[in-house]
Amino acid sequence: MAETTILGQVIVFFRQIGIYEVVLPFLLVFAIVFAILEKTKVLGFEEVQGIKYTKKTLNSLVAFVIALIVVASSQIVGAITQISSQIIILILLVVFFMVSIGIFFSNEEDVSLEKSTGIRTMFLVIIFIAILGIFLNAMKTSDGDTWLEVIIYILAQFTTNTAVAAIVLIIGIILFMWFIVKKPKSEKKGDE
Repeated sequence: MAETTILGQVIVFFRQIGIYEVVLPFLLVFAIVFAILEKTKVLGFEEVQGIKYTKKTLNSLVAFVIALIVVASSQIVGAITQISSQIIILILLVVFFMVSIGIFFSNEEDVSLEKSTGIRTMFLVIIFIAILGIFLNAMKTSDGDTWLEVIIYILAQFTTNTAVAAIVLIIGIILFMWFIVKKPKSEKKGDE
């Protein structure tokens, strides 16, 4: 799809010359290791006119060597690529969920679920489940099936299982008992 456009061809060119497999993982590892070394001052510091500075040259050299070693291993680069792409998807899902929550609250309202009404909480749960479903439907397994299809297939296997039915019944009874026994909000304030 994107390969037919000029910018899509640029992305393909970057992939061919190794930007995604070499340069970006190298920069990511270098930046993280350098930041850790600067923050922890593991390699020491030097003092100039009474002011302590980190050994930036030594920290950058160690971060450079570690980044080169990481890039030399294709398995580590593959893991970094997979993990970082999934973290970005998770961050996007959290942002989408927060935007969805913002629809139901005004600027002055407290967004905590403790003070929200039951209807709002129900909508938030529905939105969360919908976003989770969209995410699971977008991610594919190596067989080409989506994760949502796999989960539905696994759950369908248990619908006739007596043990699963017993567990669902026990959970339902516990939730029902909790609902009956819980104290109303007005009594909780009076007890305190």
